[in-house]
Amino acid sequence: MGNKSGKQAQTIKKVLRYIRKYWLYLALSIAAASVTVALTLYLPILTGYAIDLIVEQGLVDFAGILEILKKMAVVILITALSQWLMNICNNKMTYNIVKDVRNDAFRKIEILPLKYIDGHSYGEIVSRVIADVDQFADGLLMGFTQFFTGVITIIGTLGFMLSVNVGITGVVVLITPLSFLVASFIAKKTFTMFKLQSETRGEQTAFIDEMIGNQKIVQAFSHEDESMEAFDEINERLESASLKAIFFSSLTNPSTRFVNNLVYAGVAITGAVLAITKGAAYISVGQLSCFLSYANQYTKPFNEISGVVTELQNALACAARIFELIEEEPQIEEPENAYVLHDVDGTVTLDNVSFSYVPEKKLIQNFNLAVKSGQRIAIVGPTGCGKTTVINLLMRFYDVNAGAICVSGHDIREVTRRSLRGSYGMVLQETWLKTGTIRENIIMGKPDATDEEIVAAAKASHAHSFIKRLPNGYDTVITEDGGNLSQGQKQLLCITRVMLCLPPMLILDEATSSIDTRTEIKIQQAFATMMKGRTSFIVAHRLSTIREADIILVMKDGNIIEQGNHEALLAMNGFYANLYQSQFAR
Repeated sequence: MGNKSGKQAQTIKKVLRYIRKYWLYLALSIAAASVTVALTLYLPILTGYAIDLIVEQGLVDFAGILEILKKMAVVILITALSQWLMNICNNKMTYNIVKDVRNDAFRKIEILPLKYIDGHSYGEIVSRVIADVDQFADGLLMGFTQFFTGVITIIGTLGFMLSVNVGITGVVVLITPLSFLVASFIAKKTFTMFKLQSETRGEQTAFIDEMIGNQKIVQAFSHEDESMEAFDEINERLESASLKAIFFSSLTNPSTRFVNNLVYAGVAITGAVLAITKGAAYISVGQLSCFLSYANQYTKPFNEISGVVTELQNALACAARIFELIEEEPQIEEPENAYVLHDVDGTVTLDNVSFSYVPEKKLIQNFNLAVKSGQRIAIVGPTGCGKTTVINLLMRFYDVNAGAICVSGHDIREVTRRSLRGSYGMVLQETWLKTGTIRENIIMGKPDATDEEIVAAAKASHAHSFIKRLPNGYDTVITEDGGNLSQGQKQLLCITRVMLCLPPMLILDEATSSIDTRTEIKIQQAFATMMKGRTSFIVAHRLSTIREADIILVMKDGNIIEQGNHEALLAMNGFYANLYQSQFAR
């Protein structure tokens, strides 16, 4: 229990750090709440005065009542204005804080190491940034709107009641602590349940994201029933967690209402008895009416605060999850004096490099390679041998565990990531296109490209012809991941993106795997032109595409087992020769 309370306290401190930035809105909100409460509490006094002016039939001070009614009208108007100002401040504060939290979360995602992204489902991360922050906003807004007002109302009402009658106020104060005990007990129970609800909701979002993104595969393999069963299981767990959280949280309001009704009944009975036995000198009918109104005003905030506490438990549980993301360890920072690569000559050296995704499972061990400027390096081998891992290391998506990788004589850990990655043009087997126009997707690496440059790059990649056939040509809007474009067309756009930038080094990881043979021949010709004078790393399963490579690295179990050009490797009659003959044997 202590550990949970500690985590909750830490979360509150983090929330307060975000609130501190908007202290002016907070001060205005508290001031407006104070005015609202003070004037709301002043109304029962005016009502009491008006009641005392109605003595009996024929003895009514209408002039005095009229003056009181005028005062009441002014008080109500000012109360409404201050409440309006308070709501504006609360909304401004809440949604600015939410904006800051989301900005921090998205900025953190941009600098998180890839191992975090690879180790968490995309839907679960999306759920933290979208659903959890929304829940946090709802609880925060309710807290600002009702919590401050409630606390000020309780303090103000006590003050007014003490000014009217100290004895009856004592009855109120004696019964009040029961509300705090009830609300505190339920609040402790609900935090854990709301956290479980939030985690399960994230799991559900992740599952939905995965199924929608791969719906074709699901249907192709008739996996619909299994998917429904898995979804039902998650949904049932979410239902169970939600019901428990809501059930316990819903106990707060009726429990505190019961205590508050005891307060009201105690005030009414005590006040009536004293008014009868001690007379108007001790407490008048108007004062008793005023006191009963205060008793009601005093107990009402306990109901509201208990509801707020419940919502805040949910908000804090969601906030804890989003802060976990924000506080994740970012990728290793660049040195302050990090070198900016320019005029890259294309030389790349891997010196005794070792790397593994998990320490207990070795992958690349003592990998050495020296690449001269303009050379074409092909990497082949069976699935899982480490081909794509080498690419990840070259681009510094992952850092080596031992050894060093140098570009143009500079250790890539000592240069800026931006300049390193800007020195490579990368085309992967998995295409990625964003929602936007064809033009916007092509110019991603060169935003200032002219129309002539875009068209020239598209013609070089053989994408121009199909782009012109689209409804609006280069201004055709495509949806996430390419919409209705074929896989081959999407790959052509990704190749065009690299053709436009023409960086000094190229990485082609199964770049033509989704393109028909005829187009592939044209693309290979375009690649041949593009690769002239540029260092190129080519990962390929189809060995026909790498015959012209200067060096072919044959990998197995993270090690280079053979190295040489196509003819030399065939003459060795080893692993490469077996791979090649298996593809081209009659």
